[in-house]
Amino acid sequence: MAITKEGTAATNEPYPSSDSDHTVTHAGWKITTRKLPILKAGPIEEMTEKLGIAPPEMIFGDNLVRVEHLASGWSIEFNAFDALDLVDKTGDTMLKVSYSKEWQQSRENKYDDADIKGVVKPFDWSYSTPYSGTVSTDSSSASSSPSFAPITTPIPLELLKRPDPILFFDDVMLYEDELADNGMSMLSGKIRVMPARLLLLCRFFMRLDDVVFRIRDTRVFVEFKTGEVIREYTAREEKFEAVRERFAGRRAEDASAAMRDANKLAEYLPVVEQRLEGLVLK
Repeated sequence: MAITKEGTAATNEPYPSSDSDHTVTHAGWKITTRKLPILKAGPIEEMTEKLGIAPPEMIFGDNLVRVEHLASGWSIEFNAFDALDLVDKTGDTMLKVSYSKEWQQSRENKYDDADIKGVVKPFDWSYSTPYSGTVSTDSSSASSSPSFAPITTPIPLELLKRPDPILFFDDVMLYEDELADNGMSMLSGKIRVMPARLLLLCRFFMRLDDVVFRIRDTRVFVEFKTGEVIREYTAREEKFEAVRERFAGRRAEDASAAMRDANKLAEYLPVVEQRLEGLVLK
């Protein structure tokens, strides 16, 4: 099994089993999701050691969303470990505000183990990640799977707006952190499977109060009949005050709720990065 540099192999999973997976096989594709409780102390320590950074407050290290093409062995998976492994560990992109000190103090109070305390060092404590999935290929397959390449054809939104039956749907949380009670940072995956196609959305959403909003979306579209796969990565970001001004005319309760809703915020955050890639599987 070959894994691209977009992610690394997930941490050992002694607890999950096939009974933990929700799976549907349709039109030559296998879709799998896994939703399990927050990791316990032992797995958290193991993950901390492997990552080299302290994980978020709520880490669902066993959870995943995976889409696999059975004939070729190609798959794309979204999991917490690989996403966190792409968080900046140098501290170069760390948000240098007073909240970072509060965050570090909260972590040192949470963990009594000296080894855990030693890991709390400069890194992007907002857990912002450019993760766009872990792509794997089965090297033993008779047909070699192609790699993603830049394309110009966007995801066909009109097809996704059709009232097609939903064969499978799931929403999976991968990690979440309240940033020392000064906002929120979370990564989740959502997948919708219809008779002719599927759409997977992995979303990173971060709100640091009085500082900045970030949304990083990875959408994976699959057209079953043609084997076409499109991956779209879009990063949006805006200063907190600029967004707050956009909601200035609303009731305080409505504005506060909107600034916690990534779906409502997306239209107010300008795009700062975008990639469009595709491949065809046979």
